[in-house]
Amino acid sequence: MSVKKKMDVPKKKKTYGLLIMGAILLIAGIIFAVYAYNTSYQDSLPVGKQLSEVKAQISAVKEGTEDGDLDALNAQASLLSSQKLSLERPYSYGLTLVFFAILLTAKGIYNAVIGIAKDEKSDIKRLAQAGLLTALCYIGFAFFKIDIPAGTEKASFHFGNVFCVLAALLLGGYWGGLAGAVGMTIGDLTTSYVTSAPKTFLLKLCIGLIVGLVAHKIFKLCRSHSAKYVTGVTILASVCGMAFNIVADPLVGYFYKTYLFGVPQDITAILVKISALTTSVNAVVAVIAASVIYLALRPALQKAGLFVEVS
Repeated sequence: MSVKKKMDVPKKKKTYGLLIMGAILLIAGIIFAVYAYNTSYQDSLPVGKQLSEVKAQISAVKEGTEDGDLDALNAQASLLSSQKLSLERPYSYGLTLVFFAILLTAKGIYNAVIGIAKDEKSDIKRLAQAGLLTALCYIGFAFFKIDIPAGTEKASFHFGNVFCVLAALLLGGYWGGLAGAVGMTIGDLTTSYVTSAPKTFLLKLCIGLIVGLVAHKIFKLCRSHSAKYVTGVTILASVCGMAFNIVADPLVGYFYKTYLFGVPQDITAILVKISALTTSVNAVVAVIAASVIYLALRPALQKAGLFVEVS
């Protein structure tokens, strides 16, 4: 009996490929980010200053304190904004690569120290759902948002967090957080929020990890429970993830924008206030919508044999 039990325990094999890949990407990302910061990003700073001046002039014209061609000023502001984003984009790509490489390196260290089961295979069901939820995170942010400008920066109301939380409830912290991080980071990189992409990757990954930790590691949501228990844990896990975001998004955003992108502190302070409002509203929407969708999907997925068991 003891021999059989011992044979049933999956053996773990230590691997080093992911660690090597993560380390290489991390070094490359740091080099690229430093280079981009010292070249194209430095070129963007005078453009940003000029953009601020033009926007101030637009405000003055609208208030009637100055004369000017409003259409020409708006066209100039649009051109400068596009130029500024194109110059900031390489630095944002570099920082995003650094954060992604750190994640790969951490996973690589785990594989090298703890190891992975020899018979562990890719779960097609989990991968398919992760891909779908990644797309939904992107769509929820890129196409369902309302922008709130703050000087040369802006915040937004959006639905991206709904699917980030839902992904963690359905797939667990690691896969759910990765789906949210990748989907919403792509949303940033392909829109005018490109400079927020590295911050988004980090925070959305943390949201997924927190929701997954509470839902699956602590309260074992994937197992069979009463409807009341499932509802309570779903709401609690969603609240924990969004409570983290309400605190972390403005706080991290302030230091991120001020010290990594050199945004003036007066603009950053305004952005933090707006971000606190938008993040709070987004959090309430995410908790309600993600909980309702999960509670509706859970029995349907179980019946269809598509429910993912999160260990």
